[in-house]
Amino acid sequence: MAINQAVLLIADIGGYTRFMTVHRINLAHAQEVVARLLESIIDAAGDFKLAKLEGDAAFFYAPLPGWPADVNHLGARVADIRRAFLAEKQDMAINRLCSCDGCVKVPDLKLKFVAHVGEVAEQRVAGLRELAGVSVITVHRMLKNHVPVSEYILMTEPLFSGLPEDLQKFGHNQREELEGIGEVETRYIDLVEIGNAEPPVYPPSFWKKLRNWLRLTFRSMPYFLGLKKPCDGFRNMEAALGEATQPPALPEKTSDPSGGAQPS
Repeated sequence: MAINQAVLLIADIGGYTRFMTVHRINLAHAQEVVARLLESIIDAAGDFKLAKLEGDAAFFYAPLPGWPADVNHLGARVADIRRAFLAEKQDMAINRLCSCDGCVKVPDLKLKFVAHVGEVAEQRVAGLRELAGVSVITVHRMLKNHVPVSEYILMTEPLFSGLPEDLQKFGHNQREELEGIGEVETRYIDLVEIGNAEPPVYPPSFWKKLRNWLRLTFRSMPYFLGLKKPCDGFRNMEAALGEATQPPALPEKTSDPSGGAQPS
């Protein structure tokens, strides 16, 4: 089991939870929308290695040494990933034929990042490379935080201090209490604040719409047929899925002087 220093980065897609009506078509299309966005994120990750796909998130790492020790490359890589995400999201929004919630709500989707630097243990489990260690736990705990904006990168202080000065000036202090870890000094950067990364707007294309619809329909078929469960493991859809499966609440009852019970 090799132990190395590494930069750890999670790109996390959210935005469906509050707004989507949950049924089979919406969930199947949401699954494929997120899959397509994750593919664009992975393609743009460059020298970051994909450690694992985690539902609606991608977990990357970059071993040190072999990566700039001052980690100033992190800002450029995050910018590349975000640009690719926005371009893919825009294409799906402009060139769509489907009117289900899973497709209509694509513009609401957001991308956030959490990042940490520390020691990780690389091990092979069933032929697959797995990362383990406190640093891996830490970066995942950072996904549950109190950052007041929706599009950001949240970093631990040692990682933030290695960024170039032109990025550090956008940093905001944020202390987080991480479960099982304790209080951690972090900084976040509002990705909207540092500049407009919106891609150029192109007119809709009938052929692109048709291509996107055929691709979406074909890739969604296993979910329609019940061969796969859509949105399984999507942490940012748990609230919506939970609300959809909860039985309606019964009215509270209060006792009356006659010994019976009356609805409140």
